[in-house]
Amino acid sequence: MKNGKPLRAILLFGIAILILITGLQVYGIEKFSEELESSRTDLITIDAMVRFGDLERPPVTFLHDLHTTALEKQAKDCSTCHLTSENRMVLQFKHIGKDIGKKDLMNLYHEECIGCHKATKKVRFKTGPVECGGCHTKKRISSSRQPMQFDKSLHFRHSMTQDNKCEKCHHDYNKITKKLFYEKGNESSCRYCHLRQTHANREAMSRVSHLSCIYCHKKTTERDKKSGPVKCRGCHDWKYQEKIEKVIDAQRIDRKQPDAIFVKNESSNESGRMDRVPFDHKTHENSSDRCVDCHHKNLSSCNSCHTLNGKEEGDWVKLFQTMHQPNNKRSCLGCHFACQKAEECQGCHSFLEKSRKQDDKSCRQCHRKISLKDQKTMTLKSDQTIALKILSERSPIRETVFREDIPEKIVFNKRSDTYKVFEMPHRKIVFSLMEKIKNNNLAAFFHREKGTICKGCHHNSPVSLKPPKCGSCHGKPFNDKEKFRPGLKGAYHIQCMECHHNMGIEGLNGCTECHKEKNI
Repeated sequence: MKNGKPLRAILLFGIAILILITGLQVYGIEKFSEELESSRTDLITIDAMVRFGDLERPPVTFLHDLHTTALEKQAKDCSTCHLTSENRMVLQFKHIGKDIGKKDLMNLYHEECIGCHKATKKVRFKTGPVECGGCHTKKRISSSRQPMQFDKSLHFRHSMTQDNKCEKCHHDYNKITKKLFYEKGNESSCRYCHLRQTHANREAMSRVSHLSCIYCHKKTTERDKKSGPVKCRGCHDWKYQEKIEKVIDAQRIDRKQPDAIFVKNESSNESGRMDRVPFDHKTHENSSDRCVDCHHKNLSSCNSCHTLNGKEEGDWVKLFQTMHQPNNKRSCLGCHFACQKAEECQGCHSFLEKSRKQDDKSCRQCHRKISLKDQKTMTLKSDQTIALKILSERSPIRETVFREDIPEKIVFNKRSDTYKVFEMPHRKIVFSLMEKIKNNNLAAFFHREKGTICKGCHHNSPVSLKPPKCGSCHGKPFNDKEKFRPGLKGAYHIQCMECHHNMGIEGLNGCTECHKEKNI
């Protein structure tokens, strides 16, 4: 040891071990910290003491799935924390009544929660804190909870599982007998009665869905049958939502609804300023996952609440207003505009929206002309029959003009000292756009003619086999007469590059992807 090398080696080895241990400890702390700080779907804030005034300590962040999993390992179930009534779980925490005092409520939580943690620790299971600061912490965990939608696919799967016994879930309330009952053929969405908040004798939607759905799932699982989730993440985590089995060809929900109907004022058969709209109800059912997307109050017709002059049941929104609100997805116009925001449509509609103008031709796409013969027989025939007849006369546009009429290439030969002449694959672009919307029914019925797709670029000229050149409108930049009209070079780049961006086309937003450099 005279030269000190062995000592230095031992010291270095000790330091390395210390660094390794410290690193593992830091890693463990960081990993634990990351787990706590990551977003979760099962957050429940325990702040019941707020009813007695300002909280003395921060509210408790309760991780429900974490506790559910811990109870399963000990062969325990929901009744450990929740009350049961008539063999069904109640969301209310054990023994908490309206008349409980401040001290009793605080002691109840401490006895149940801390008592459980201590008991769990005795049997050598991993458990939660027993000190005040362990639960009452200012550290917050963000929520990643996503709303759960009960769509047509899930409805079909549940119907098949329950042998089409709708009374298993659906019910109505008799105000006289004050009891629930079931009426076949009058089923409606749970959300029509059970709103966001508890109202009168109707529980909030969140409460009834958790009670009914989770209870049914648990009982089905106990019978060793395939069932739905019982943990928060199973319904409210988007990753789990994506794994839910989808029935592509789910059978149509039968509520004696018409295949087609006229949108009209309930108290009048008069056409008014515009012809009435024949509404393709069956097609719209196929394009939506839920009836409540349109029927937001009940399954009655729109004009039962939204009349010509408006009424209280429809929040005084008139019939023509509810169909033409551009920013409301439940409105016809609003839904159509929302559909136009699809990536395959944005190459054209992102430009058209900036100068959208509604004209008589636009209105006639929905307000179809009713022949005099049909008008005379409308009192003899059902509205559905005539509406179907008019709808069948529509001519969907699913193709563009003849291939030979579309120039194969467009040459941009503006002189440049840096780049070569650019040849745009014009025909290829046109057919690529048509391919993207070939199965889009909305585009098929609202593109008025075969050359409609051309207006995406040739936006200020009528449909024509030989539209004006871009340079006929876009000349030199900074035109005093048209200050907001870009010059030709700017128009090319705005149109092309914004289209690529809006349609998610990657790799075509730089100069050399289109313009080949000259060899200087």
